[in-house]
Amino acid sequence: MKTYLECIPCFVRHSLDVGRITGADEKTQEILMREVLINLSKIDMSKPPPYTAKHIHFLIRKITGNPDPYKEIKIRHNKLALKIYPKLKSMVKKASDPLNSAMRLAMAGNVIDLGVKNNITEEEIEKSITKGLSQPFIGDFQLFKKEIENSKNILYLADNAGEIVFDKIFIEEIGPEKITLAVRGGPIINDATIYDAKFCNLDTIVSVIDNGSDAPGTILEYCKKEFLDIFWNSDLVIAKGQGNFESLSNVEHNIFFLFKAKCNVIANHANVEVGSYVLTRPIKKNK
Repeated sequence: MKTYLECIPCFVRHSLDVGRITGADEKTQEILMREVLINLSKIDMSKPPPYTAKHIHFLIRKITGNPDPYKEIKIRHNKLALKIYPKLKSMVKKASDPLNSAMRLAMAGNVIDLGVKNNITEEEIEKSITKGLSQPFIGDFQLFKKEIENSKNILYLADNAGEIVFDKIFIEEIGPEKITLAVRGGPIINDATIYDAKFCNLDTIVSVIDNGSDAPGTILEYCKKEFLDIFWNSDLVIAKGQGNFESLSNVEHNIFFLFKAKCNVIANHANVEVGSYVLTRPIKKNK
């Protein structure tokens, strides 16, 4: 998808939030914001939002001197998700359709997105779990289930730290033996990296790789060859989160996106309402 005008104030707000998270002084924050505004005036609106976010975060790291502003927050979210993992696992085990319930939990976990909101509380995560398991989601689960059953090799694109514990439950229901889990190639917002995958013990059940890029999505032109080979040779790609949807929604491949639509831009692009839990395919390009 392209970048919309509504994305620009979101970039500005996010940059201000990150500057403060780093603990930078007022003068440094001002320098950062001026540089961000200059760069936003020159962005290519035809590119997806993660393309711009990648370059903004390069500026943030350079100006503040902080290579991973969300490091401690990610650790906290990982610990929180691991704490409730046994409860979530039990819920899935008792469900009439464990795969469906595990998928719903994976969608619910997508609420842990600090690119959209600067702080997520335990109470908000619990509410998302309740809604994810109870309210209808948009998408064709039976088609998705059939594709999972017919696929011998599945690439699972993770999104955020903490959220990957919810993904772990879904992966365990699908069958880890036929899944490769891909995370980001470097720190970006609260997106999951190899460190987070190992922290949450996903490397003990599934093969884990990074995509070679620190964009908060999957921009194929920035990804390393090892990842691209696995991507294009996979029978099925399961892509979690808005960032992956933003960057891959027009890519012609067997992809299913799972996410919660958390802003108007994404909701409009996916043709759903804000707050919807979504299971969707790539959007066909106009010929």
